[in-house]
Amino acid sequence: MKHFFFFAIIICLGLISCKKTEEVYVANVFEQYFEQNILNKNFIVNYAKDQGTEITSQFAGDTFMLFKNTYYDGPMTARINGSTYTGTWSSNTDYGKLVISITQPTTPSSLIFINREWRFTEKAFPVMKLAPWGSNDSTSLYMERL
Repeated sequence: MKHFFFFAIIICLGLISCKKTEEVYVANVFEQYFEQNILNKNFIVNYAKDQGTEITSQFAGDTFMLFKNTYYDGPMTARINGSTYTGTWSSNTDYGKLVISITQPTTPSSLIFINREWRFTEKAFPVMKLAPWGSNDSTSLYMERL
């Protein structure tokens, strides 16, 4: 009986002294690169072509910013002609795809071009080059970080 109480006390002390350690998430290289170069940074459109027609001038003075919810999605803002529009962005785990959806309070006509699924064709910052996901047409969007 003495041995039982001795072992019971040792087990209780062991349980009391054990601290629960908190796991810390370490971002992978893609997540770090995306966070350092895209998130919370202002971007402008420095080149836009819609099915062969250059439309860059439609975005003169407009700025865009992606914010972090997770490493793969979050809110987004567009500053167009002094008004702020909000929406969301999302990406896949290798950051090959960028989905933009800016819809609040309404969707200005220029954002119809921006709101789509894009694929990265180049991530040579300060410029990210995008083309429509799943399409080979001559539409492209180059956004430059300020």
